[in-house]
Amino acid sequence: MNVLARVAAGRLAAARAVIPCLWRGQYFSSGKEPAEDNSVTPMLRHLIYKIKSTGPITVAEYMREVLTNPAKGYYVTRDMLGEKGDFITSPEISQIFGELLGIWFISEWIATGKNAAFQLVELGPGRGTLSGDILRVFSQLGSVLKNCDISIHLVEVSQKLSEIQALTLTEEKVPLEREAGSPVYMKGVTKSGIPISWYRDLQDVPKGYSFYLAHEFFDVLPVHKFQCDETRDHVEVCPDAGVIIQELAQRISLTGGAALIADYGHDGTKTDTFRGFCGHQLHDVLIAPGTADLTADVDFSYLRRMSQGKVASLGPISQQTFLRNMGIDVRLKILLDKSDEPSLREQLLQGYRMLMNPEKMGERFNFFALVPHQRLHGRHHQMNACQSKPSPSPVAGFGELVWR
Repeated sequence: MNVLARVAAGRLAAARAVIPCLWRGQYFSSGKEPAEDNSVTPMLRHLIYKIKSTGPITVAEYMREVLTNPAKGYYVTRDMLGEKGDFITSPEISQIFGELLGIWFISEWIATGKNAAFQLVELGPGRGTLSGDILRVFSQLGSVLKNCDISIHLVEVSQKLSEIQALTLTEEKVPLEREAGSPVYMKGVTKSGIPISWYRDLQDVPKGYSFYLAHEFFDVLPVHKFQCDETRDHVEVCPDAGVIIQELAQRISLTGGAALIADYGHDGTKTDTFRGFCGHQLHDVLIAPGTADLTADVDFSYLRRMSQGKVASLGPISQQTFLRNMGIDVRLKILLDKSDEPSLREQLLQGYRMLMNPEKMGERFNFFALVPHQRLHGRHHQMNACQSKPSPSPVAGFGELVWR
């Protein structure tokens, strides 16, 4: 039975409105646009004191303080997603996005031998919407995964967002375990009965056969900005991204699995992409710090170099190409056929157009993957003697989906 049809056997997720607003990859700017709000924020007072005390700070340090300062940081103190927030992401637009990513992880699990257990690790899970859609696919394909021990691990620095994630994902009847000083600061059980844990750092997530997901995560890591006389007269470098990619590459090379990264970015060609967003509008990065999102395009060529050859990399390819290879057109048809409500059908079509239109998200967002070298050469990492040994197949999304 076609996998997309099997996923469709479950009920439709709650309808998601398509919001006429900006997403963070839409424009490129260093904040030269005028802004109305020039108020002195708590973060601005903190930065003024810091600079007076210790001297000038780099762009990267400014970005880190503004976004993740434990007391006043933008991501620590608010819910910035959706119509009432500052930007919108693909999972908030359409359930199809997360469903296809769920199919990607299952496809890779099958292609690499159906390991007896795997961890799904999401970096920066937002509201938990994406993980929720993936978990729904796991439930609907329970017969495929019935002998696999799955656990969910979320890396989240924001207490505010972690609470929202817990409301989205966990079973209300099972109390959450909380331990503020522990590397695992919260534990629970998902609505489908899967153990779920929260961490502040990827280093704290247990090592083992894992699938890693980073959707619009790398674009908010602090960047250093340099001006020089090479081909690009303006260069942005993100050391934090390099450290995380090295950790992912090391883990995947030793214990298997894969990493899927989805973000707006480039392959080493763009220059000045640092910009701010507030209330779905471009925002001067230096005005009212702490009240707006700060972001910069991901340099995928840098991520590739930072993997240091420990794993194979695929992409970047456009979101439009990836989702089409994953069968988005088939999935959309199934959902439309199941819906008799005109408003829901229109929301599905609007969401599809937003995800796929080259002038919207289709060409501005990219997918990039890290897989073990043996994944591409048919030699699979053996975790136990009972694993099957399927012949190598194309990596889904980066070629057409093959379901065996």
